Amino acid sequence: MNIDEWMKAYVKIVRNIFTDRIVFIGLQGSCARKEMTAESDIDVVLVLDTVSLEDLHSYRNAIADMPDRDKICGFVSGMAEISNWYPADLFQFYYDTKPVLGSLNFLLPKISPSDIQYAVRIGACNIYHMCVHNVVHEHSTEVLKALYKSSIFVLQAHHFLLTQNYISRREDLLNAVTGTDLHILQTAVNLKKEPTISEKQFDACTKNLLEWSSDLIQSYKS
Repeated sequence: MNIDEWMKAYVKIVRNIFTDRIVFIGLQGSCARKEMTAESDIDVVLVLDTVSLEDLHSYRNAIADMPDRDKICGFVSGMAEISNWYPADLFQFYYDTKPVLGSLNFLLPKISPSDIQYAVRIGACNIYHMCVHNVVHEHSTEVLKALYKSSIFVLQAHHFLLTQNYISRREDLLNAVTGTDLHILQTAVNLKKEPTISEKQFDACTKNLLEWSSDLIQSYKS
């Protein structure tokens, strides 16, 4: 799939139904980073002046016949809602979204360093909690893979705080981080390629992620 051509078709369809009500259209995730695979979702972002239930029905009907409809997901919001969204979430939202039509620059003044610190801290807390839960209750390789995927977003925010440089592409991030951060990122990338892992690998990967998230929690304490 040519994502650029797909987005042109998407923009045309959405503009036909919402016209000048569109504030912003963008693309997130692996498609935006040009790292998509055959299984990748198409994470489109649509911000309108306002959003009603009728608008959502119209949107759903408009994209119903688009190619790869089953892969379309993403984010739809009204202007008032996204403008008052929790700032810690806006950090990743802003930097991970590739603009296609319009701009999200109006969000930047709403994001402070303390918001980004909170994003790292709560992300690390969630990873730590789910690591513990997974060992005791789930013992799932898929859960572990999902936690390592989440660690990438935490790493991006952590690296930004250290350098004021947001790196979206995994390959570029691998060349930028060092030490334990690099090891966690390398594991995240490698786990994605592994359909199954041994019990020894499961324990080693869990131990590393548990210790890494613990260190982050403590380093970002209030």
